[in-house]
Amino acid sequence: MAQLDPKNINKIVLAYSGGLDTSIIAKWLQETYDAEVITFTADIGQGEEVEPARAKAKAMGIKNIYIEDLREEFARDYVFPMFRANAIYEGEYLLGTSIARPLIAKRLVEIAKEHNADAISHGATGKGNDQVRFELGAVALSPDVVTIAPWREWDLSSRESLMQYAKEHDIAIDYAGNTKKSPYSMDANLLHISYEGGILEDPYAEAEEDMWRWSVSPEAAPDEAQYLELEYKKGDIVAIDGEALKPYEVMIKLNEIGGKHGIGRLDIVENRYVGMKSRGCYETPAGTIMLKAHRGIESLTLDREAAHLKDELMPRYAKIIYNGYWFSPERMMLQALIDKSQEYVNGTVRVKLYKGSVSVVGRKSDDSLFDEKIATFEDDAGAYDQKDAEGFIRLNGLRLAIEASRGRDLSK
Repeated sequence: MAQLDPKNINKIVLAYSGGLDTSIIAKWLQETYDAEVITFTADIGQGEEVEPARAKAKAMGIKNIYIEDLREEFARDYVFPMFRANAIYEGEYLLGTSIARPLIAKRLVEIAKEHNADAISHGATGKGNDQVRFELGAVALSPDVVTIAPWREWDLSSRESLMQYAKEHDIAIDYAGNTKKSPYSMDANLLHISYEGGILEDPYAEAEEDMWRWSVSPEAAPDEAQYLELEYKKGDIVAIDGEALKPYEVMIKLNEIGGKHGIGRLDIVENRYVGMKSRGCYETPAGTIMLKAHRGIESLTLDREAAHLKDELMPRYAKIIYNGYWFSPERMMLQALIDKSQEYVNGTVRVKLYKGSVSVVGRKSDDSLFDEKIATFEDDAGAYDQKDAEGFIRLNGLRLAIEASRGRDLSK
């Protein structure tokens, strides 16, 4: 990884949201490095208008401004491959922030190469996981990349100091676009919205109801359940209720429907890669539905041992993504195995949404491994000889019988 030499920094590509932190960072980079700043703003489904970032960047004299709609690439090439693995970090977290960072890092590097820039920059703090994800992603794609992380360099250590800096440098901070002010640090994309800070820093304090933005509370959800039919092809949803949809359209629709039914809320304390525990709240309506439905179609189409192997590998796969190693040989190896397992994961899953819960209530597939003639409790016409089970049990119990015959008490 290349080392930072301020004298050699003439162009910097900044991951720019248009918010308070990155607006201040843009000005700080200009002043500290006397360099041209190029801004990159990604629309990955955060649900807010990204075009205003252009005017804010122009107001700071920035000439090269990138604002890109990456929703389809994000859903197709990052979220959907991850969901083929049923990836969950520490048993609960669906990796909404983690999976967005490699795509942003990829575009930062590509834009830097296009402009022959000397460095990239981001607004992640020195306490969080995102700095690791951005920088590991960037170095994996461009080993000579130089990354500037202002939060690890400057002395602006509080919200008050940031606001004072903005005032002194005439940086316009527009809160008018927010539907309501929030004391929380939030991150949103097609997969989720996250909340940290404020009262959430006390892990015993319940999150305020008006914090949640994408979902109603389960208590306020409709009293009537809603059913959806999700069609799968090679492990990916390709249609909802018979309507063919692109991956990002699938997620938009499931977020809207799931949020209406109070689905996808999560409150956890997680272990960050940098070493500390952190309390966060998440809304992941689409992801919650997708995970449940995918396991439903796999239960019908995936061989037992293949399914069990996937479940054994999943925590490792999830940890790789959480820690920022999307662009790594180990993730690529696991992805090849996972994608191979999805060859026959085709068919339709029927789910029931009701007051915060998602239930699989039906599944069908031309590639089903379910054989009713064998599984039935009725007369199977000789499809399964129950007498065969006797020898099966005897052979599998042989080692246990030997242990017991030697006087070993296996009850202790």
